[in-house]
Amino acid sequence: MKPGRVEMAHRGTLFLDEISELDMSLQSKLLQVLQDGQFCRIGSQEDKKVEVRVVCATNRKLEQEIENGTFRSDLFYRINVVNLHLSPLRERAGDIPDLVSYFLEYHNRKYNCRAKLLSNEMMAVLCKYHWPGNIRELENLVKRYVILGSEDVISADLAPRPADFFNTDIPVDGQISLKKLTRQAVRELERKVILKVLQNHHWNRKQAAKALSISYRALLYKIRDAGLPSNRMTKRPDPQIPKQEIAAD
Repeated sequence: MKPGRVEMAHRGTLFLDEISELDMSLQSKLLQVLQDGQFCRIGSQEDKKVEVRVVCATNRKLEQEIENGTFRSDLFYRINVVNLHLSPLRERAGDIPDLVSYFLEYHNRKYNCRAKLLSNEMMAVLCKYHWPGNIRELENLVKRYVILGSEDVISADLAPRPADFFNTDIPVDGQISLKKLTRQAVRELERKVILKVLQNHHWNRKQAAKALSISYRALLYKIRDAGLPSNRMTKRPDPQIPKQEIAAD
């Protein structure tokens, strides 16, 4: 945090993102500015007064940071006037359409593009996605769509990841087949293991079968059943295989 930024925010708002990452020495200086309402530039002989509204953000629990000795308790109690907790985006699916509309309009104007509104199908996918990167991830996704102009360029990023497979939506009536779900999970895991072993053995199926402790015939059956390509030279790879896995061999 530079003094110039505080000075520029005079009679305005100073937003400090990730306040928990602020060095302890800078925390001390910020506390002094907030308490005295003035600061002195390096090399200057006089103090400058400043009136500023400070808004801070963090993704950490500052109380825990205080216990760890990485955040000053006096600064915490100085800035903790109004505390707002913002839930992660995955818990606010209803906000996604409005955010997409805003980012679409903003980046169309910024890059002088005319990207169309996302289809209802794509919007439904966005609302079901788990958003590990929160709003920043959503904005970057919309920005990529605006620049490249196709939903295909973002659909790959929204494809279910391995961890998503076990995050199954429970029907409203609460009925779910545990046997069916378990069978699907086992097939998906088996498919990934077979693919990885084939890649590790450069698609030598006999060596892969030996490594898996199954017969060669059983491996061929499982490859067909899982929809895997018969060998690494297949020109039309299975669309369900992640790109990084196809290129990893």
